[in-house]
Amino acid sequence: MKAPGVPLRGLALLLAGLAMFGPFSIDTIFPAFPAMGADLGADKLAMQQTISVYLVAYALMSLVHGPLSDILGRRRVILAGLVVFTLASVGCALADELATLLAFRALQGLSAGVGLIVGRAVIRDLLHGDDAQRLMSQVTMIFGAAPAIAPIIGGWLLGWGRWPLIFWFLVGFSVLLLLATWRWLPETLAPASRLSPAPRKLLRDYAYIALNPRFQRLAAAGAFNFAALFLYIASAPAFVLDLLRLDERQFGWFFIPMISGMMLGAFVSGRAAGRISGTRLVNIGFACSGVAMLANIGYSALVDTPTLPWAVLPMTLNAFGIALVFPILTLAILDMYPRQRGSASSLQAFTGLVLNALLAGVLSPLVSHDALALALLAAAFVLMGWVFWRWETRRGRTPPACPQAPSELEPTGQL
Repeated sequence: MKAPGVPLRGLALLLAGLAMFGPFSIDTIFPAFPAMGADLGADKLAMQQTISVYLVAYALMSLVHGPLSDILGRRRVILAGLVVFTLASVGCALADELATLLAFRALQGLSAGVGLIVGRAVIRDLLHGDDAQRLMSQVTMIFGAAPAIAPIIGGWLLGWGRWPLIFWFLVGFSVLLLLATWRWLPETLAPASRLSPAPRKLLRDYAYIALNPRFQRLAAAGAFNFAALFLYIASAPAFVLDLLRLDERQFGWFFIPMISGMMLGAFVSGRAAGRISGTRLVNIGFACSGVAMLANIGYSALVDTPTLPWAVLPMTLNAFGIALVFPILTLAILDMYPRQRGSASSLQAFTGLVLNALLAGVLSPLVSHDALALALLAAAFVLMGWVFWRWETRRGRTPPACPQAPSELEPTGQL
């Protein structure tokens, strides 16, 4: 099923753009950390909180975006989120002290997840099976450019003006998305398919989804696998500036190879739809990530100072593997609960975001100064993701139904 008059290629571009404004909020400010810290009187650890505060708010609100879209419709929720994000970005641009900046960063986080989370539900509303995998892979491929482009844009903007210019760029980007969404995004959830806004029922449905063992295994497999990559993204200021000894305009040397691997993996995933089973593709993806982690540990242990290109090549292979795994696990989760796709997407996002917030706020500051410590922790995350995936494949594809589960939940078990 596809919305009449909406080309899939154009829809992929729009959904990828909606998913981008979350990563753009993180990565564009990385080159500006020293300048922002100097202006606001904040050290490196305090500046790291601009990421962790954003991610905590993002994670908490991610539990709300999906259910709201199941109740109100996808389009309305995305438009509201874009309006809030635009206003929050204006507040960040005008902030003259760290406390004010952190407050508006939290507001950014409360709204930034709407495009990514609700966008996944839009894909599954429109398409099924291999077609859904292809569109998810196309969105991932385009969206994957965001972490590579964002710090480069941030570095250029910093060369043209002061750090508030970066937030004004985010204002302009979100306004463009708001106009494009208003003009071209269809409503994909018919009124007859929307859920009742009864809080008790919504909480009960959430509990049944969250407590489903199969959901937990799939969500954990995806979250831990991506955490290996996000650890380096969160540590990028220290990794690029201190360990690789590059300057604020050279973040592309770190991000472009890594994101190129993700885009290539997403392209391969889309081409493999209908030709290679989802289970086999996930196995290949984890194998790629495992080889990357072994190479990363070996290189980090052998050299005193990491250098290009060897320090970033393992992350390229890891990103390739993640892009093979992600669309399969996400669609499997969305297919478990056809009438609560928004809620299922929210819970999957929340699982990853809580872990990412812990990485950015606690673990990254502890290990970002040491290349080998970074490599070992990243490898541990890939291993944990693989363990959960193996647990899922050994348990079988269809878990027992939850006792007294509401009839609307209809858990399924297809990969």
